[in-house]
Amino acid sequence: MEKVTCKNCGKENNNNDRYCKECGVLIEKDKKEHKALSIIIAILCTFILCLIAFAFFYRFYLKDLKIEKTIKEVTITDQGIAEAVEKVYDSVVIVENYVNDRLYGTGTGFVYKKDDKNGYILTNYHVIANSTKVKVIFTTKEEIEAEVVGSDEYSDIAVLKVDNDKVISVAELGSSEDLRVGDTAFTVGAPIDASAYSWTVTRGIISGKNREVAVSTSNFSNNSHVMEVLQTDAAINQGNSGGPLCNANGEVIGITNLKLSSTTIEGMGFAIPIEVATKYAEKIMKNEPITRPYLGVSLYDTINRETYEGVLYVAAVEENSPADKAGIEKGDIIIAINGVKITDSTHLKYQLYKYEVGDKIKITILRDEKEKEVEVTLKNAI
Repeated sequence: MEKVTCKNCGKENNNNDRYCKECGVLIEKDKKEHKALSIIIAILCTFILCLIAFAFFYRFYLKDLKIEKTIKEVTITDQGIAEAVEKVYDSVVIVENYVNDRLYGTGTGFVYKKDDKNGYILTNYHVIANSTKVKVIFTTKEEIEAEVVGSDEYSDIAVLKVDNDKVISVAELGSSEDLRVGDTAFTVGAPIDASAYSWTVTRGIISGKNREVAVSTSNFSNNSHVMEVLQTDAAINQGNSGGPLCNANGEVIGITNLKLSSTTIEGMGFAIPIEVATKYAEKIMKNEPITRPYLGVSLYDTINRETYEGVLYVAAVEENSPADKAGIEKGDIIIAINGVKITDSTHLKYQLYKYEVGDKIKITILRDEKEKEVEVTLKNAI
């Protein structure tokens, strides 16, 4: 058996003895074991102390630390527009156009205001054009004859009136200027057959604003002019003309009057902004003349074969007209009005009618391949 010598007294002891039999001192071998044990205990204590320290750190710091994360959320809650429809529904009327006591056509209108005696209905000019009698039908199915207060072909606005006590509801007017592309929009009207589909509601969005659309009419030169309108994909059909285009709050923001129709086109309807409609309606109500400026020129549209752009030639100038007094001559090419490029007579009329009689405008012309700017004082077109 291996012996272990005590370093204190030199006495030999068995290998498994912990203390010297002679002097009782811990022998060297056990001191090493004791040292190893001490190290293990120290490591364990350190680990426990670290755990305690982390617990305190978490309790008093990490737990109360706020971690902020920005997340953009889009919540879509579609509960329909029934309440908005109810707001405007009873103000909408079916408009019947009679010529010599025969029903010529139907459209839509809506009561937009009333006073102590009458209720006033907005609709399109083309709905009541050439009529000898106009009737309106309310949601109660009551049919009465309406009086045409007045109309304007170019703006496509007409005003009718009925007795005040016949009015069920007056539409609330909104603002087309506050609209954003993508906003909800809906119409109420009588598409196709007024007797079968009266007060049909169609829904969509505002697809575009300030659209310039060419419109054909019967009494304007070149049989066409341009209107600035709202675009919507809400279904608009024949018979919807004159009806309200509304926002999600049930406020009227436009008067439906146009649609593009083709086998390759879907969902392109248009409406006159309500601000434009009421501007002309108020003039009609006050019996104020609606005047528009003119230049006093005959125009000829053609195409530049090199650039394929429209070219607007002056074919003739009326004597003593605004154009004549400004020095515009036959053969001149009109390029711009107040810096806005002009390529055809329809667009010229659209830009010209933005101004009032008496306004001064600058017209850029091309003569002998040189540009020249002239100032024109606008006069009444009538």
